Amino acid sequence: MKLRRIFSLKYFAVIAGALLVIATPALAGPPLICHAIDIGSEQSLPWTSTGWNLSGHEQYDVSRLVPDTLALLTPSAPVLLRMETLRRATLYAQQRAVVAKELLLRLEERTQENPKDALAEFDFGYLVECYKQASWLRQHTDWLKASGETAGANPATKIDGYSLVLKAITLRGSDPQMEFAAALMTTEGARSEHDRHLQNAMAGAKADAMLARNLSSRLPKNAA
Repeated sequence: MKLRRIFSLKYFAVIAGALLVIATPALAGPPLICHAIDIGSEQSLPWTSTGWNLSGHEQYDVSRLVPDTLALLTPSAPVLLRMETLRRATLYAQQRAVVAKELLLRLEERTQENPKDALAEFDFGYLVECYKQASWLRQHTDWLKASGETAGANPATKIDGYSLVLKAITLRGSDPQMEFAAALMTTEGARSEHDRHLQNAMAGAKADAMLARNLSSRLPKNAA
């Protein structure tokens, strides 16, 4: 009986370890780009892939990216929808340098037109950090190399998107979904900031089912 128990424990330990190895790559990669945000039934830019790589079946006219993205970023659009829309927009924009730059400039202009618009600050800051992570992907993977597509130099290199998101949170007063975005931005390096944003997001998730789902899928160890 004792030997059977020892064997069972070893068996489950091996299985658990294997599952961990299998699961780890699914959560790897730049957090703003490589994993979709759960937006439920909300409408965003068309997409058929589940990850960061374009499937080739989207059939989306990238020349429409700027007006389509701006049309989705309405004052009533939830922050999680904004995050997923900007993620998709970033990935599409990597195919055309002019479009990538125009989208960035248009979002920057919105912050200048109304410096107290928290959502405008958030959108601009989040796009900046998405661009930086997309640039990293292009440099460290074979993404887009086969098709010869390129977005050129990253136009957001010298902009601090995280600071813009912090400003948005301050202007907003309290927004757990923005805190979740900031937590994803600080998963590497800034541990104290990451923990603070995560705690604020978790507190708000008690009354926000969509946020709770995203926390559970993206940061499962902390969301429990």
